[in-house]
Amino acid sequence: MSDSTLRELLARLRAHLSAGPPVRERERAQFDNVLKAIEPVDPAATAGTLLRLERLAVKFEVSHPALAETLREIADTLGKGGI
Repeated sequence: MSDSTLRELLARLRAHLSAGPPVRERERAQFDNVLKAIEPVDPAATAGTLLRLERLAVKFEVSHPALAETLREIADTLGKGGI
């Protein structure tokens, strides 16, 4: 897993969160919890983190498709890194 790739994806996720349609406070808290689990780029992130990323992606598939895509890319990058 490339730290720079993951950092780029996390920056894209933040951009989607700030520029796209508003995300409800509860959902924003879920994002914050997931981000805390992988930032700073943490090779110790767990399979549970991947599951949470996928659940968020499914939740936002219709309302925030770009966000969902970025979440899946992050999960894929972490998965390729051995998580």
